Amino acid sequence: MTLTNENQPYVLVNTNNHVLWLSMNRPKERNPLSSAMLRALYGRIREASENDDIRVIVITGEGGVFSAGHDLKEMSGRKEHCEPDNEKRVKAVLDDCTQLMMSLIKSPKAIIACVQGTASAAGCQLVSMCDLAVTQDQAKFCAPGVNIGTFCTTPLVGIGRNMHRKHAMEIALTGDMFSAEDAMRFGLVNKVVKIEDLKNETEKLANKIAQKSAVGIHSGKLAFYQQIEESIEDAYTSASQAMLQAMLSDECEEGVSAFFDKRAPQWQGL
Repeated sequence: MTLTNENQPYVLVNTNNHVLWLSMNRPKERNPLSSAMLRALYGRIREASENDDIRVIVITGEGGVFSAGHDLKEMSGRKEHCEPDNEKRVKAVLDDCTQLMMSLIKSPKAIIACVQGTASAAGCQLVSMCDLAVTQDQAKFCAPGVNIGTFCTTPLVGIGRNMHRKHAMEIALTGDMFSAEDAMRFGLVNKVVKIEDLKNETEKLANKIAQKSAVGIHSGKLAFYQQIEESIEDAYTSASQAMLQAMLSDECEEGVSAFFDKRAPQWQGL
């Protein structure tokens, strides 16, 4: 069950046309990725990943900020906290964060970040770990750990796999905000739109993907994230094996038959 605070769910849930919308619901606190928020998102992602009726997941936020990243009060090692518990507490948050981030790439569903406002630190990391991202044109992105005497090391795991390393290091070394247009130029997001068009554009993208083969997307997504971390030789070996299995599947046979018959394919689960 989704955790609540002051009788409000951490994550608002809505489903439409096989698309699950998850909206982080702590706008007054700028949707921090606290341990409670991380667990709430993870629980919803895990449930959706096992639900055949869900074909695409969209992650967004309430209010003017997508996510300000980790809750600094929760992550702080300041002296007034009980020092023996500091390491355990911070490690637990980082473990919860890793669990959520890995669930995004391991999920068989396509996952889209719908960025309605600023995405900072772990919030920027969350955008980077989604398969696709659509952002409004006034959104900002940053990895500002350096500004408080630390470094956005874990956010750079995802950010650094989306963009050229020099861009990733620039935003981490300066801690500066960068624009939505820069985010697209760097490779962090796919599309920049006006705020009034954000939901519609994200919905159009999600609905388009939801009409594709869930079987094909599942196998293809897992194969992509496996091969992208391998050497080029190993990548061709693993991708070829995945392609072989896909081409010999019943789903592919239906797709090819539909192509030659000039009809809409009848995918499994639709």
